[in-house]
Amino acid sequence: MWRSCTLFLAAIVALGSTTGLQLRTDIELKESHAVPKGWKCTGRPHPAQMIKLNIGLEQGRFAELEESLYQVSTPGHPRYGKHLSEEEVRELARPSDEALGAVKDWLSSHGVNDVSYSKAKDWIKVTLPVAKVEHMLGAEYSVYTHEDGEELVRTPQWSLPRHLHEHIATIQPTTSFFRPRAQARRALASETFTLEHVAARASDAMNSSVAAVCNSTLLVTPDCLRTLYGTIGYEPHTMGDKNYVAINNFLDEVTIRSDAQLYALAYRPDIIKSVYQFSRIPVANGTRAGTLSEYDLKNGIGIEGNLDAQTMLGVAAPVPFIVFTTNGTDPSFKPDAFTTTDTDEPYVTWLQYVLDLPDDGLPSVVSTSYGDDEQTISYAYASQACKMFAQLGARGVSLMFAAGDYGVGPPGYCVSNNGTNATTFLPQFPASCPYVTAVGATMHVNPEVAAYDPHYQIPFVSGGGFSYYFPRPSYQDPYVPEYLSKYVGNDYAGLYNPNGRGYPDLAAQGSNFTIYWNGSLLPVSGTSASTPTMSAVLALVNDALVGAGKPVLGFLNPWLYSIGRKAFTDITIGASIGCNTSGFPAEPGWDAVTGWGTPLFKEILKLEGVEWPEPRPHGW
Repeated sequence: MWRSCTLFLAAIVALGSTTGLQLRTDIELKESHAVPKGWKCTGRPHPAQMIKLNIGLEQGRFAELEESLYQVSTPGHPRYGKHLSEEEVRELARPSDEALGAVKDWLSSHGVNDVSYSKAKDWIKVTLPVAKVEHMLGAEYSVYTHEDGEELVRTPQWSLPRHLHEHIATIQPTTSFFRPRAQARRALASETFTLEHVAARASDAMNSSVAAVCNSTLLVTPDCLRTLYGTIGYEPHTMGDKNYVAINNFLDEVTIRSDAQLYALAYRPDIIKSVYQFSRIPVANGTRAGTLSEYDLKNGIGIEGNLDAQTMLGVAAPVPFIVFTTNGTDPSFKPDAFTTTDTDEPYVTWLQYVLDLPDDGLPSVVSTSYGDDEQTISYAYASQACKMFAQLGARGVSLMFAAGDYGVGPPGYCVSNNGTNATTFLPQFPASCPYVTAVGATMHVNPEVAAYDPHYQIPFVSGGGFSYYFPRPSYQDPYVPEYLSKYVGNDYAGLYNPNGRGYPDLAAQGSNFTIYWNGSLLPVSGTSASTPTMSAVLALVNDALVGAGKPVLGFLNPWLYSIGRKAFTDITIGASIGCNTSGFPAEPGWDAVTGWGTPLFKEILKLEGVEWPEPRPHGW
């Protein structure tokens, strides 16, 4: 017979930092989170139930890695463009011998020797019964039941011996309450679209103005994007493993090849070969098949995966691209008032896989159209994932993340989940990580404006804001304080962190895209559309750079905030409306709605000293 939740919660209060199944003088609280609304403790798990633990160790020389990241990413530095190798990054990320020894001894003292390490040894995986984990972490796991009936086994807090606090960054699952939720945005009243709604094909668009191509349809098409951002007519020159782009599918998402075929036939018949050639790579038993069940159709599975892939194909093909499909969800998810079900993605699972790829197997750009309220991820876990993003950036990978679809936060949900229920804006992670590039959304042309579409249960608004977890990086110092001082002032004091990393960094079209799903045309909006759009343009930039014998751009932000910003169209209309406020305004220069604005492909090539390549010889 096991103790009730009530008795255990009373024990937590009584014991303070020495919680657990037994009192130990050397153990101290490492992490604690309140159980969120909607969940209640309903009992205890069986002591023999198995838990898969992920133990994240502190990286041994991260300060050196961060310095190298900025050096190879900053124009004018002697190391600019000289990206680090897999081995160089691994050595910098490897925990100290002291840390590895201390953690190994701790595990061995509990009879735990059958463990697996990541290549850099900064993560340890082990599967253990609940009773063993409880003893090791001075914690007690309980069964928590959501109001809709779903059950999870979690603990509200956990502890470690004092000497391990400096060596272990995070252990999960402990405080997580994750439940998957897809994030693609469909209008509430979706109409049926036909090819009569689409713009002219590429043969006509080549000589057409932006207004003629983009305004002749209710939907955003590949020809509109290629004309608007200046990539139409460009022919990629470097193929194979020299330059390719990737998209991420999480939360059991799939990419349907047959729908991509319909998309190519409708909009770009010239790239139909690319539809047959893209690869789907499963990570951690991720979904490989691209078929839809009745459950999938009911829940919109495949909309996100199709949107990302079809947008990438429509703009970047024939640049090769792959689809990573990672199963499961992020074990650190911690619900808040808005994200009451898990929308967190298994970032670390995917990162561990990709960081183990050889240098010639890394994509130059990765587009990820997912994000979470920053406060739903524990700081320790978010920090560990962010440092892993830095590892990829140091190796020359541009990581593009969606900035979110609710402005500064959805009305009615802008409260903290730390037990105070204080009103707050809701920054997004990983967009808030300073080592990734966050993408906002625009709509319309002549001029483009920050995206806003009320035809959703919660209106779609380009996300933007400031991190509570990560301080403002140095590359933002010349611009963000001025923006806040000049255009925000004392508005929203206490609702956001003015010293935090600001996002987004840039933007692209994100409203009313046309995709095929389950054989039919569907209008979709969101930063889930703008992120692959920007990633596709960047893939073409890298193609031109590699063709000219230059390195790819890699981590984009130091370049963007120094010289790259000159090659973007400044967006000055709109705001990141949310939390029952008008949000942050779009203004001249950088802003917390659209960043530096939308890309001008030819201007980027000029900045990089690359001429528009001549067309390939026939039969190349």
